[in-house]
Formats: sequence, C-alpha cells, structure tokens
Amino acid sequence: MTLPVERKHAVKNVERFLLDLSNPRITKRIPKEIRDRARSLLRHYPTDLYMEIAAEQAPDVFGEK
Repeated sequence: MTLPVERKHAVKNVERFLLDLSNPRITKRIPKEIRDRARSLLRHYPTDLYMEIAAEQAPDVFGEK
C-alpha cells in the first residue's frame, strides 16, 4: 500500500524527471519531440503550493502521514 507521503514524493520525483528531461544540459541526445512533450506536461504540473493545498484538503492522499 502506498503511503500519502510516498505519493507526494512520487509526484515531486516525476516533476524533477520532466525538468531534467526538458533540459538539454542535463539529458543530452533526447529527441526534440520528447523534450517538447516534457515541457508541455510541466506547463500544468502542480506547484509546491498546490501540493500543499492538496495535502490539506486530502491528507489521506497527499498528506505527511
């Protein structure tokens, strides 16, 4: 069973992965289409503020338990 804190960390890890994927200095030789897709997904990705709000409104999903 996934704990709320593990779920929250997974969301943050995916954000870090997409940021790295969209940065040619960090991940070299990635096709432009993949890099563009990562940037597109980040455009609407939840910020830390939204993750905090989610944790407050749904602690059983994104809380620190």
